[in-house]
Amino acid sequence: MSRATVERAGPIPVVTSDAPVFLVGAGPAAAADLRLGQSVARELVAADGGARALIEAGFLPNAVIGDMDSLTDELRARIPAEIVHPIADQDSTDFEKCLTRIDAPLVLAAGFSGGRMDHLLAVFNAMVRHPQRRCVLVGPDDIGLLVPPVLEMAIPAGATVSLFPLAPVAVQSQGLHWPVAGLPFRPDGQIGTSNRAVGPVELTCDGPGMLLFLPRDLLGVLLEALAAAPRW
Repeated sequence: MSRATVERAGPIPVVTSDAPVFLVGAGPAAAADLRLGQSVARELVAADGGARALIEAGFLPNAVIGDMDSLTDELRARIPAEIVHPIADQDSTDFEKCLTRIDAPLVLAAGFSGGRMDHLLAVFNAMVRHPQRRCVLVGPDDIGLLVPPVLEMAIPAGATVSLFPLAPVAVQSQGLHWPVAGLPFRPDGQIGTSNRAVGPVELTCDGPGMLLFLPRDLLGVLLEALAAAPRW
């Protein structure tokens, strides 16, 4: 997929913000994740049953989006009706329902990387199919995102840098121990996991299709790099 073919039309946004939005799923979300979201984002959004983690931590989400099959009657009674946005579409996951209805420069998402492996694969699938919706997935140990057209990161030498393609894509790199230029990346062929930085890293992709995974403690460095990165 080239930049010219990226589809930008989509559902009408439920949440619009000029600042990052923190999205919480129904999977494991540590208290540290919720504090992180509050420090980075202005709006808190729950994907269906993710509302429980927010409410039990003392936060009221700005919106709850999903098919509501995980939102119990007891929990729903604690949420103002006007912030609940049921989406009946059964062809998309709750994560995708949220991602496509949040209009913000960045979605920081937690509570999606634990639990069932097929759910995590569906999250990555949605991130690649909606490249114009910039999203960073926060897990217990690492963070993941779709690489933008160009990404320059001031990460320290020795840090793990993993690349995994979900579509055929070509990548140019600087600052990696094992350069990746010219490699025919594809999900059923060449991948680039467990590489490492030798200093600041620059990645250039010819289309949206490459996932990047970094240690969680590099989130601040990544967010700074994304603020200067072009969008798909």
